[in-house]
Amino acid sequence: MEITTSTLTLAFSSQPFLLAFSLTIFSLLVALLTIRSKSSKSHTPSHATSPNPTKTCNCCHSCNGTLGNSDSSSLATVTGHLNGGSAAVEMVAAVSDRVVEKQTGASMMEQLVPEITTHTLSYLDYPSLCRLSMTNSLMRKAANDDNAWKALYHKDFTMEQDTVTPVNGWKSYYAATRAVVNANTEFYNVIKERSLPAMSHFWLNADYVKCIHASGELFTGYNAIMQSWQLTFDWEQWLDFEVQDVRARVLTDMAWVTMKAYIHLNTRPFSVTNVFEFHNGRWYMVHHHSSVMLIDGDVGQQIIHA
Repeated sequence: MEITTSTLTLAFSSQPFLLAFSLTIFSLLVALLTIRSKSSKSHTPSHATSPNPTKTCNCCHSCNGTLGNSDSSSLATVTGHLNGGSAAVEMVAAVSDRVVEKQTGASMMEQLVPEITTHTLSYLDYPSLCRLSMTNSLMRKAANDDNAWKALYHKDFTMEQDTVTPVNGWKSYYAATRAVVNANTEFYNVIKERSLPAMSHFWLNADYVKCIHASGELFTGYNAIMQSWQLTFDWEQWLDFEVQDVRARVLTDMAWVTMKAYIHLNTRPFSVTNVFEFHNGRWYMVHHHSSVMLIDGDVGQQIIHA
């Protein structure tokens, strides 16, 4: 073992060996450089001397429709992102939207067919549509579209007024109808609470207001109506009720609401009509009429008795 190690050390330390080793390494480097130079020349395209051609690009990158040598890496980068998953696809889609908006001057929202925009906004409720209109100018324009508010009106209230053309547009008409329906709901909350002070603030203080209770009694004038509600609230046999099929019609400063009121679901309902007038920024009740609904047999009997 000692003899072998000494022999190797002597061989590597001799001057002829080092010289031969150096020449061998140098020759290998020269050969590699020569082969690489010939390979690059053989792969040079025939049109290398011609002006750099532009390649049409259908990608959504910032190459503006053309690709040069420097854009090849950009295309590869986008391709790599596309192969990276859904997050990368969303990023490229966002870039595409910005490119389309830059080229056409219109956003994707503006390029949608109006019917599609209206159908999309129809899934929003009243508060959401109002919040959407406060985001930016584009969303405000879309959220204030008259067709969107008409669709929302039909969804929340009734389809009966499809031929109505509101003077101030469907958004204003929706807001007015919403205020009247809320006032009508407040009226029945006051009845359930048996609050005479609240009822006195609910009615318009005028001599032409009228109230017809379910008993058929007619009361005219503000004071007489308040006395009738006082007697109603003092009645011990008070029954709960439910209101259904509410329909409202609103004009400039007057509105009426029709509905059905059920004391018991297994009994015939009451047909109710409430009329409101708009004064000093709010809706006041000026007429209330409640009567038992007649069925077909009852109508025939009423005609015979008449």
